[in-house]
Amino acid sequence: MSEKVSEKSEMGTTTFCQRAMREEIAPPSYGNASTRIRKASRDLGWSYTRTKDVWYADERISIKPAELFRIEAVSGLVYAREELRKNDIAIERANALLGGEDTRLFRTFVAAFREALGLRNSA
Repeated sequence: MSEKVSEKSEMGTTTFCQRAMREEIAPPSYGNASTRIRKASRDLGWSYTRTKDVWYADERISIKPAELFRIEAVSGLVYAREELRKNDIAIERANALLGGEDTRLFRTFVAAFREALGLRNSA
């Protein structure tokens, strides 16, 4: 399978969050869509409007790391942790390509990358 096809087949963050809300946080047994969105909103601590945008996977939104971690915590699913693991592997590969000679540069790169993800540097 080509790389482009493989990338397109992976679930996007917005789709993951939408499915987590619809299937785990507020499944159909809670009633109609409006009732389910209100339930998800309460469980997540989000506004109704934000929850509705994610519920319908509005193409104009982007999911912040903190929101993804919250969805993960409430739903019990592990998308974000898997993404973080993949990112750590990519960082290790980049370090191997750089030869690991300039550790200060590498630490700066890792700190900037984690900051971009909204995570604090754990080192």
